[in-house]
Amino acid sequence: MRIELCKIKVKDVFDGFIDKGEDGVFAYGGKLTIRPPYQREFVYDLKQQEAVLHTVLKKFPLNTMYWVKTADDEYEVLDGQQRTLSVMQFLSHKLQITVDGKAYYNDSLPDDLYDNLMDYEFMVYICEGTESEKLDWFKIVNVAGEELTPQELRNSVYTGAWLSDAKRHFSKSNCAAKGLSDKYITGTPIRQELLEKALKGIVEFKGLKKIEDYMAAHKSDADADELWQYFQDVIHWIEKIFPKYNKKMKGLDWCHLYNKYHKNTYNSSVMKAEVDRLMADDEVGKPAGIYEYLLSKDEDPFAGKLLQLRAFDERDKRAKYAEQGGICPICHKHFEYEGMAGDHIKPWSKGGKTEPDNLQMLCKDCNGKKSDKY
Repeated sequence: MRIELCKIKVKDVFDGFIDKGEDGVFAYGGKLTIRPPYQREFVYDLKQQEAVLHTVLKKFPLNTMYWVKTADDEYEVLDGQQRTLSVMQFLSHKLQITVDGKAYYNDSLPDDLYDNLMDYEFMVYICEGTESEKLDWFKIVNVAGEELTPQELRNSVYTGAWLSDAKRHFSKSNCAAKGLSDKYITGTPIRQELLEKALKGIVEFKGLKKIEDYMAAHKSDADADELWQYFQDVIHWIEKIFPKYNKKMKGLDWCHLYNKYHKNTYNSSVMKAEVDRLMADDEVGKPAGIYEYLLSKDEDPFAGKLLQLRAFDERDKRAKYAEQGGICPICHKHFEYEGMAGDHIKPWSKGGKTEPDNLQMLCKDCNGKKSDKY
């Protein structure tokens, strides 16, 4: 990997500066992407912006910035985005700062300060290397300012037509993926969280190990249709299996659930009735667990754990232990209290309640062997 330290003047960076909003911010004669399309919005407040400008006007050093070389004579800012944008916005007359008690736009600065600004040299490390080398290095240097998210780091490495199309679907504040999935999946598109969740899902679906594996394999693809189609399939599957929406559905790992259970057959009417029944059951301590429970209960004898069912009261368990004389009613052996567990005589799944009359104390071995504890 090649890393080169360069001194680049502000006036050269400002050449060709254009802010296209969510479609990206560009400069340096069109060769530098300061903010890629749909990555993140400007986050520095006025106080932070002024601090950057005062540093530059006084010719004090700013922290080193990092650019990644994406192609011949093309670069993208990895670290230093907010500092660069502060200077560029001031030069494009979008920002007013105070110097010695007086307010200035860039064109009203005294000549000496204006010259200080335009001739100021950014200290920039430019990185060029393999994808894995750059990603490893980016993780190390991602320590200053507003840190990049893991997916923003990946985006800095796996640039190309595939990523541009993926961002179009997943990375704009009003993107198609956000509109489709907002009721079910959390994540901020502009910080690449929605894209990352879709990628994690398809990586698991295809049996890969890492998001980087998938992005590397598809980097040169003309589009991200496979990823977009997968994500749509997940959402449409949710709507088919659980047609009645409940706010408890939002935030579940739906991609994982789809990957694990989409080949199973479910009756949506039955599922709706079961959701309504369980939502009304005061034994259920975690309503959000209802959906995975219903998807998995025919395959997992311990699926009831997902519901965090109401446990027997400690006082009731000790009273039952004393009543039983410490004898397990299944193996008929004596145990200390700590060696026993409260158990439903009539399982919860068959209508049993968490009440003293439905409580028995079993040794932990017998309790673990019961085929239906819920």
